[in-house]
Amino acid sequence: MQTGSGGMVEVCIGAALAGERLDRAVSMVSGVSRSMASEMVASGMVELGATAPRSEETSGSGEAPVDAVGNVALRLATDRTYQLREGEWLVVHLPDLVSSDPEPDPSVSFGVVYEDEDLVVVDKPAGLVVHHGAGHERGTLVDGLVARYPDLGSLGREGLLGDPARPGIVHRLDKGTSGLVVVARSARAYSSLCAQMRLHTATRRYQALVHGLVQSAQGVVDAPIGRSERQATRMAVKASGRPARTHYRVIRRFGDPTDATLIEASLETGRTHQVRVHMAAIGHPVVGDDRYGRPGLTRRFRSASMVPGRLFLHAGLLEVEHPAGWRASWTSPLPDDLRLVVDEL
Repeated sequence: MQTGSGGMVEVCIGAALAGERLDRAVSMVSGVSRSMASEMVASGMVELGATAPRSEETSGSGEAPVDAVGNVALRLATDRTYQLREGEWLVVHLPDLVSSDPEPDPSVSFGVVYEDEDLVVVDKPAGLVVHHGAGHERGTLVDGLVARYPDLGSLGREGLLGDPARPGIVHRLDKGTSGLVVVARSARAYSSLCAQMRLHTATRRYQALVHGLVQSAQGVVDAPIGRSERQATRMAVKASGRPARTHYRVIRRFGDPTDATLIEASLETGRTHQVRVHMAAIGHPVVGDDRYGRPGLTRRFRSASMVPGRLFLHAGLLEVEHPAGWRASWTSPLPDDLRLVVDEL
């Protein structure tokens, strides 16, 4: 394996990695977690190349001279489940922060609606990124959490709360989404919450304003979601995706100054961008969502109180089984900026 000085890992796939899933291989050769490896694939940081001609320098070693990959035609790898083939070249571009631990930052502002020795429930404001990732090296919710709860950092470094770079994080909200996030503060809480997210026994409900008039008072969008083949950072409804179900009910319809519907959406599964993808798929993208909607649709709303990047999507209810054995539920009202939009409608 060759590690470039520019934060890049280059490896020729041998028998040991042949047949391995792409995300697992990326994790193995770069030393990052599986979840981080999946994010790197989604962010366009992983490339694959066809089998390179063997030379006397590489024959029998399986390793490349410094310029070997330069002679291989590379393509962007977007399917994290792709099974690698012997002789392929795997090129991983590493962000500087791949192995960085959270940096305590008391200036990060967020609300706390509940805390005990096992968990903390945060009311995340829009504009705040949950954890480190490509392009977000500091000032994240995790940095604020480890400043406020030093035990998160110490337990995270011991590997008791999952990925040390995002200790206690079991689910997340997009940067432009506000609302409730539960964070584990103990090993038993981390194990319990991860299982609940995996088994879909946790309850998460969102309020969203979507474009157009949703005709049915309630409904279910049952459509698998996977990585878009045209753009690696987007998700899409596709037959080969993972099962995804979103329940929705209409709270109120508006016709002036433009057609819009306020809905409550409940996740039966928890796929990336699920509410956004599903509502766009039935012709009702979330207001403010330029990625899955059309930028021109949101201009009228932004003239009121919504800033660029803000989604009218708020995680207003969260219910989980507390690791101590009781069912816990928390709510968060619509933030002022979203309430102003509704009032003006």
